[in-house]
Amino acid sequence: MEKNIVLIGMPGCGKSTLGKKLAERLGIDFVDLDEYIEKKEGLTIPEIFELGEEYFRNLEKKAVKEVVQTCPQVIATGGGVVLNPDNMEMLRKNGLIFFINRAIDIIASEIEVSRRPLLAKDRKQIFRLYEQRRELYKKYSDYEIINNESMDQAIDEIVRIVKAEGGRR
Repeated sequence: MEKNIVLIGMPGCGKSTLGKKLAERLGIDFVDLDEYIEKKEGLTIPEIFELGEEYFRNLEKKAVKEVVQTCPQVIATGGGVVLNPDNMEMLRKNGLIFFINRAIDIIASEIEVSRRPLLAKDRKQIFRLYEQRRELYKKYSDYEIINNESMDQAIDEIVRIVKAEGGRR
């Protein structure tokens, strides 16, 4: 495999959990972009957001630029990575982008908001974020994966697509 597998989608859609299992199955590295930023900064995402969303978005852009240098790997992005077209251009250069689409009602009922700065004050904010970002996820993704029922099913579908993509070279 010559490309990264990039997972985009709403907070709580399963990018990190799915990404870890997918990377393990494919025998490649896994990078959670938010964890990468936390490790580099020595701060949690909520602590970074206290310094401002713009500050976080700048760190996110820098992290994307660094992370895409390694290939192949599975990259789980933060939900707002699609807000910056530069991020998506960098991720697309050597990556296949998968929109992990999970029903927003399921996300809203299950999401842990304490580590999600944009949702901490109002859980219903998830619906507004979804309306703002849904078209961006669709625009930037190469494939849309529905992740409502079985994570293993979603992983199987991604593996099938990745193998088919590899055969197109």
